[in-house]
Amino acid sequence: MTASIETNIFKSRMRLKELRVAHHDLDHEITALRDNPSADQLLVKRLKKRKLLIKDMIVKLESALIPNLNA
Repeated sequence: MTASIETNIFKSRMRLKELRVAHHDLDHEITALRDNPSADQLLVKRLKKRKLLIKDMIVKLESALIPNLNA
C-alpha cells in the first residue's frame, strides 16, 4: 500500500511541475501579447482566464500534498 501512496505522490508532484511550467509559459505569452498594440484582446482575455484556472489547479494540488496534521 505504501508503494501506491508514493506513486500517487510522485504523479501529483509531476502534475504540479507541468502546471507550473504551463502557468509560466502563459505568463510570458500574455506579456508578449500585451506589449503588442495590435494583439487580439479577446485572446489575451482567454489566456488570462486559462492562467487563473491553472493557478487554481496548482493551489488545489499543493494543498492535497500537504500532510494532514490532525491525523
